[in-house]
Amino acid sequence: MTITNAPPRRGFPLLSGLLLALTLALPAAPARAAVQWLDRIVAIAGQEVVTQRELDDAVQRIAAQLRAQGAELPAPEALRRQVLEKLIVDKLQLQRARRLGIRIDDITLDKAIANIAAENNLSLTQFRRALQKEGIAYPDFREQIRQELTITQLRKREVDQRLHITDQEVDDLIARNKAALQSRRQYHLRHILIAVPEAASPEQVQAAREKAEQVLARARQGADFAQLAVAHSDGQHALEGGDLGWREGDRLPTLFTDTVQHMKPGQVSDLLRSPSGFHIIKLEAVRGGGKGLTVTQRHARHILLKAGDGMTPRMVRNQLEAIRDKIEAGADFGELARRYSQDPGSARQGGDLGWTASGAFVPEFEEVLQRLEPGQISEPFQTRFGWHIVQLLGRRQGTLSDAELRKRAREFLAAQKREEALQLWLRRLRDEAYVEIRLDDDGRHG
Repeated sequence: MTITNAPPRRGFPLLSGLLLALTLALPAAPARAAVQWLDRIVAIAGQEVVTQRELDDAVQRIAAQLRAQGAELPAPEALRRQVLEKLIVDKLQLQRARRLGIRIDDITLDKAIANIAAENNLSLTQFRRALQKEGIAYPDFREQIRQELTITQLRKREVDQRLHITDQEVDDLIARNKAALQSRRQYHLRHILIAVPEAASPEQVQAAREKAEQVLARARQGADFAQLAVAHSDGQHALEGGDLGWREGDRLPTLFTDTVQHMKPGQVSDLLRSPSGFHIIKLEAVRGGGKGLTVTQRHARHILLKAGDGMTPRMVRNQLEAIRDKIEAGADFGELARRYSQDPGSARQGGDLGWTASGAFVPEFEEVLQRLEPGQISEPFQTRFGWHIVQLLGRRQGTLSDAELRKRAREFLAAQKREEALQLWLRRLRDEAYVEIRLDDDGRHG
């Protein structure tokens, strides 16, 4: 439920974009000693509050980051309301995660931070210094990453695991778009959503349509699309200027797929209607999409160990490090995999995973494989299956097998459905929570 006088309305980025991802949870800078004032509540989100200082600090940081990216800022009250809405929704998600017992342990958190540092080609020490130069305290950074991971786990549990893909849908996609599944054509999009409430009245639908038409007209008249997204979009990427990044054609939401294929870079779409509301998309650029049906395949082998039965994660990691040292000293990888690996599917083959196309494994495994050179053995790393070391044996260009093609089609269908399902879930989460906004129409405290 909502009591308000105004209608109600991520991976991790590299360091250049990191501030925007962190602005909504980092604490405000201390007030100068000469100024003393009582912090005020600007919103109630479920069982928590958003304070004036928390909102002011987030607005200030996001505005600075948007300027650094060269984006034009919307009116201050529009930006303020967007930031407040993001704070509210994040708090509601974290409350939901706590009720479900979702918790990110320190080992998982440390691994995520190490991956962020590696993506920036920095050691952990260098990364901490870089954060310090950006004015970000490392403990605050750790807590924000913990929250990001918590929300990611919550969404997997509440949204991803409930997506249902039928064999018939997979067959239909392959029959309709087999070439696109293998060509990897990519689109860079921006997106604006004008939301429609669940079980909306005809008057509410009409009001949303009229607002969407006004925004669309401004976009086509040359207004900055990113600024319009920050000011008006109810989508999850509003504060990033509606930027959806680069996406393969069949990984776009189903609603967008046919439209995007007929657009030219720089073009803005007509209004697109979905259960969430009215969508506007802008095609920024296109790349790839050659008709060659070859894909990069990798040949790898691994050793998997699992915690439990008296073995802590740290003990498992230490054992894998010892196994890796033996291999580097000349021991046979295959023999050690047959002796120690707890992967029933590959242990008997000496850990051999065969030739596979990109996307065959869970993301953490894929990220490690991507960084390895042929012959190189990874450091121990963790996935949901346990702890691994993996050796890349080779890369080659090959064609997708029927099983790989079906797997890719299933992943694309899930990606198409996920965005809409997430938007609907977030809207329901907010609508069912107690939310009170205490801002005047100009976005200030009332």
